[in-house]
Amino acid sequence: MAVAKDIHATVFRNATATFMARVENATGQAINQVSIASIRYTVYELDFSDPSILLPITGHDQALLLKTDVVFDTLQLDAVWTVDAIGYNFRHELDVSLNEAFPKAGGVYQVRYELTPVLGQKIVFRFHMRCI
Repeated sequence: MAVAKDIHATVFRNATATFMARVENATGQAINQVSIASIRYTVYELDFSDPSILLPITGHDQALLLKTDVVFDTLQLDAVWTVDAIGYNFRHELDVSLNEAFPKAGGVYQVRYELTPVLGQKIVFRFHMRCI
């Protein structure tokens, strides 16, 4: 069984970011476009005084993504993936052209992805972003 953990990174204030991951289903198989029914993401600002308070960022709240834009049918291994020699199958460049996603320098944000598979349980993964 895989251990759930946030992926930590740093982002510039009012900038975009690219999120990459190797996403597997409950049986440990890499997902592909056919296996996914829908994908949504939300960017939350975290409250320092109460970590259970998540404030959704306007324009990035339960936003729908097209699986053909962010999920690969085979694992990708290129110069931008430096985690391991296996590769990634999910890549999303956050669109901030209409709404900034990380408006506060010094803020901490969570980018949460929810993938609904054709069969099986929802897949959730998160990025913990410190904004500078």
